[in-house]
Amino acid sequence: MQSAPPPAFPRPAVPEAILRELGRTEGGPDALALLVRDQYTRRLILLRALLDAAEAAPAAICPPHARERLRTDWALLEAAERADRAAARAVLLYPLTGPWAERCLRSLTARPHSAYRGELRLELAADLAHFGALAATAAIRARLPFTGRLTAHDGLLVLPTLGALRTGAARGDLAGVEITYHDSNLTLRQTDTAPVTVQPGPDGAWSADPRWLPVLTLPPLRAGAMSVPVDDLHPYRTAGSGLERHGLSGVSRLDDGERAAWAQSWAQVEPLLRIGGAHRPAETAALLHCLVPLSRPPGSAPTGEGAAHCSGTRREAFGAVLSSQPATPAFLASTLVHELQHTKLAALAALAPMHHEDATPRHFAPWRSDPRPFDGLLQGAYSHLALADYWQRFALGAERLSHRDHAWAEHARCREQVGAVLPVLAGSGELTPEGRVLVNEMIAVYHRLADSPPPAGHLARAGAYVRTARMIWRQRNGT
Repeated sequence: MQSAPPPAFPRPAVPEAILRELGRTEGGPDALALLVRDQYTRRLILLRALLDAAEAAPAAICPPHARERLRTDWALLEAAERADRAAARAVLLYPLTGPWAERCLRSLTARPHSAYRGELRLELAADLAHFGALAATAAIRARLPFTGRLTAHDGLLVLPTLGALRTGAARGDLAGVEITYHDSNLTLRQTDTAPVTVQPGPDGAWSADPRWLPVLTLPPLRAGAMSVPVDDLHPYRTAGSGLERHGLSGVSRLDDGERAAWAQSWAQVEPLLRIGGAHRPAETAALLHCLVPLSRPPGSAPTGEGAAHCSGTRREAFGAVLSSQPATPAFLASTLVHELQHTKLAALAALAPMHHEDATPRHFAPWRSDPRPFDGLLQGAYSHLALADYWQRFALGAERLSHRDHAWAEHARCREQVGAVLPVLAGSGELTPEGRVLVNEMIAVYHRLADSPPPAGHLARAGAYVRTARMIWRQRNGT
């Protein structure tokens, strides 16, 4: 069986003014709204492609009862959108819906029919059943009364953005759960057990029953923004992310101390972002839809800084930042600045390709020990340029000497790192016209940063850092 072609997405033009804004690692309301709107359209097309693939799949892969269940769930999702479009949209655009949908679509189209035996068939059944939880969450968010039956997997029934019911089933087992939502009350019932009553609200859902596990939800960063779940429950939060190759993993469950630490850092992050310019809290409010907590890297100290910290994004999970717990609010702020640049650039590249370079990993990047493909080099330079700008603004506004000194050191390192790779980006003959505008704006920002240089000692150390990184890279990679 041949793999189905990927869904065809429209490619609307990006106005040059918006392209230039984003090239400066900024982006006003119109630019951010364009990215979000396009990603929402893509999410809807992806879901439609998933349902079409299920309808077209042989009965051995997607049995008739599974197809009928998907139709029922889709109907509930449509009813929720009619009841409250914004509420349903928030669930569909929730970042972790993306990895789940792409996983389902791959499973329905990419493997030969003969591969679907035993565990693979059970895995696909569990994946498709998650659509019911998605539709139910949309209906709850839209305050639409309904009754249905959902499927728990690995002992949990997860309602994205709300929480999860602990079913007690063994790992790998599927368990049915009756769900009723009426008069703002949610009732979950398993056979031969007492029902669990849950009170959904705008910022999650709560229950006195210990079988219900709530999602930690951080308050909106500013008026009119969305609250931000710290999602340690979603079954697809790290699935297919490749974290395991780097010895990393998602947190299995935040304890009370960790939840308090995330909340305390978040409470102080907005003014720290604002130090880096008014556009930093604005882009965070517009683009950050969830945080996925990661375990600290192996062998790291408990401080959460430097090598003890890890973070990342996923192209298929627009709006999610994966991060281990930062030690300080300032470290959380810089992590958000860094990672949301990847979010912006990936979304922009989906609208207008930036280059036609191949994916061969061959380029030196001072922030990595391995060769990088051209796209990875562009992504890294873009995010580090934003950090150089952020830390310069931080240094110029800091009152305490220790804060100022740290900020100048970070700024100098990031700017030197970007300067080491900009000639490669600018010299590429494979940049598209949009990519050329983007890189030219990046170069302009790089030179503008030189108008307020750091103390000479920081410049010297940053230069030595990059030269040493290049020498080690050449020795390690034989070039």
